[in-house]
Order: sequence, then structure tokens, then C-alpha cells
Amino acid sequence: MSPTLLQEGSDHHALAGAKNAAFAYSDPLSEIPALSGVDISADGSTPIIDMEALLGPHRSEVIKQIGIACEKNGFFAVKNHGIPEMKINNMLDTAREFFHLPDEERLKFRSADPDSVIRLVTGFQDKTRNVFVSRQSLKFHCHPVEEYKSHWPSNPPSFRENVGEYCASVRKVEVAILEAISESLDLERDYIDKILKGHYVSINYYPACQESELDVTYGVRTHTDPTLITILMQDDVPGLQVINDDKWINVNPISNAVVVHVGDILQAISNYKYKSLLHQAIVNCEKERVSIASYCYPSDDAMIGPAKKLVDKVHPAIYKDFTYREFHESMWRVKCSTAKRLDLFKASTD
Repeated sequence: MSPTLLQEGSDHHALAGAKNAAFAYSDPLSEIPALSGVDISADGSTPIIDMEALLGPHRSEVIKQIGIACEKNGFFAVKNHGIPEMKINNMLDTAREFFHLPDEERLKFRSADPDSVIRLVTGFQDKTRNVFVSRQSLKFHCHPVEEYKSHWPSNPPSFRENVGEYCASVRKVEVAILEAISESLDLERDYIDKILKGHYVSINYYPACQESELDVTYGVRTHTDPTLITILMQDDVPGLQVINDDKWINVNPISNAVVVHVGDILQAISNYKYKSLLHQAIVNCEKERVSIASYCYPSDDAMIGPAKKLVDKVHPAIYKDFTYREFHESMWRVKCSTAKRLDLFKASTD
């Protein structure tokens, strides 16, 4: 098994941005929840949505379930999503093969440039916060697949075919779920689809626990995603934890199901009705873990802000209108890993 490579850096994913901009502020240490205190008894509380039912006479009931899950939990699992089990297994197997390659093969994709269409991000030590982040991620654009496939690894030989098939399948799931979420907010079915642009994937590899002189080892530190939604496929090794009812809970893998969670941009569109999910990943001391995160985001010039239908005298606009480009560029000026990024776009209270 290949060792985790270390570099100083951030575990934020990036799509593009003003990477040389100065930071404005950072998260206070007191706002970062500790790893302790996980409510193990809460396992099994994950809302489960049967996506197949969206196509039948009970669509309105499923739409309501999705709305409740987004509002109360910030996440839900989706079964019967239509991604063939073979494509899922091929994707996970290919991910493991890639991260088991010799260092020189994987390092071909290592880059600190967030504008790269593909880049390898390795584990790092944050001595300021005394934590070790033990994760490798291969991050890349993938929609449309044919436009980006030539940039992907040719080793292992199955990479481009297996990853391309999986990404194309997930894209269909994204569109269907965003339509359902739009309806759950009592908006037109294509309200969110109309601003949809990219599909950015992070193949994440978490080796079994590694020793570090620092106090805490994470897989991924506490954060929210700067997305509309994120779709996560996990292998059979637990690791995802989320904040629910002001406590950490485990979100253990459910066979052939994906986890969908609310991102910052959906929080803004919903006028803070749906909250961006605060989550983290822990490492396993016995087994390696693989996950595939698909990030769904708008076009750069898309106008973001509370849907007008969700704003009235009782529910004033929490955020002003802004473009996704403005939001994303602000991420490089504001060293913040949570939905507090949106504070820069709060509506005036005057």
C-alpha cells in the first residue's frame, strides 16, 4: 500500500478562483467541534428516500420527505437511484487501484493550482491547530465527460471508462434530485436546473490510521460544501460524521445508496430554510476507506440569492443577490470552511 504523502495546505476543494487574494478572516478555533462526543446510538437515523418513487403516483409524498430531510437533517440517503451496482463497484475498485499505484504515478497529478482541470491533493499537517489530515484526493471536472476525459489518468487502464460511466450516471441523479428539491421549496421543477453548470468529483482515499506527532488525526476536517448539493458514494468502511440536533452522529454506509447533503448555495437559494450540512470524516485504524464525492454547482454568472417566492414580510431575505463567481472568489479572500462564507452576502438590516 502506498504511503500518504504530506504537504502543507488546505483540505477545501476548489473549482476555480482568485487564489492569490488575501485572507480576510478565519474560523475561530472554538467553533470547530471536537471529535469526541459522537452519538453512536443515533446511527440508523439517516432519512432514506426511494428515488424510484419519484417516477410514480407517490411523487408528491417523496417530495415532501425530501423537503423535511433537507430542513431538519441537511442530508438524506437515496436508494433505487438508478446507478447500476456494477458501475459503482467498478468506480470504487478503480479508485483503490489508482491510490495503490507507485508514488511517481500518482504524483503526476499533484498540483497546488485550484484552476487545474485535475489535481492530486495529499495529506497535510496543520501545526497551528495541531491536527493531521490523512487523506489523498484526486479532484477533477467531469461534465461533459468527453470534454475532460483526456485529462484523466490512463493508469490504471480502466480509469477513464469506469470513471466516465459512473460520472455520467451520477449527473442524471443530480438533475433528478435538484428537480425534487426545487419542488420541495414550492418552486418550478427546473428552477435550480436552469442555473446548473458543472460537475466536479473528488475521489477520496483514507489509509488506515497513520502515526503523527500531532494530537488529532482527521480524514477531513469539519466543513460545509460550497455547492448546491453534494452526492457521496461510500464504500463499506464507516467514516462520515455529521452534525444533527447539535451533536455528531455517524452516517454509516448503506449498501447501494448514495448520501445527498445540502451545500452553501442551496442554503442561500432556500433563504436559510435548508442549512448547509456541517460534516467531517474520521479515519479507520484497521481498514482503508474510499469515497466518491460529486459536487454540483452553478454557472459562474448564475445569480444566486433567496428565491423571490420564498421572501415576504414574514420571511425577509437573509441574503442579497450575488453571482456564483462572486461567491467563489470570496472563498479565497475569506479563510473559512463553513457556511459562514455566506455572511459576506447577508442582506442589509437597515
